[in-house]
Amino acid sequence: MTETTPAEAQENEATGTFGTATLCGTDLRVKPIDQWRPSYLRALREGDYDTWAAGVLHEDDAPKFVELDATFAEINEFTAAAMEATGENPGKSGGRSARSKTTRKR
Repeated sequence: MTETTPAEAQENEATGTFGTATLCGTDLRVKPIDQWRPSYLRALREGDYDTWAAGVLHEDDAPKFVELDATFAEINEFTAAAMEATGENPGKSGGRSARSKTTRKR
């Protein structure tokens, strides 16, 4: 896995450059997470990795992703690394948690 500092990830987001993550010894370029569409995240959650790859990887790297035919464990590690490389911590949601919502007392 390619380690990206938070500053590098933020710079990647700002400049629109690709982050890099490694799958089966092959470096693949990943779009900044702010350029991912909700449909890409939905495909990832549903295990449609080919659709996810076509949406978030560099156009030259998506076919490589499919050709590598990685295991689920390798893909999960790669997607976590890809999210980190592009400025998002895996498991971190952009939405507010239920507990952070204010409630009005009656």
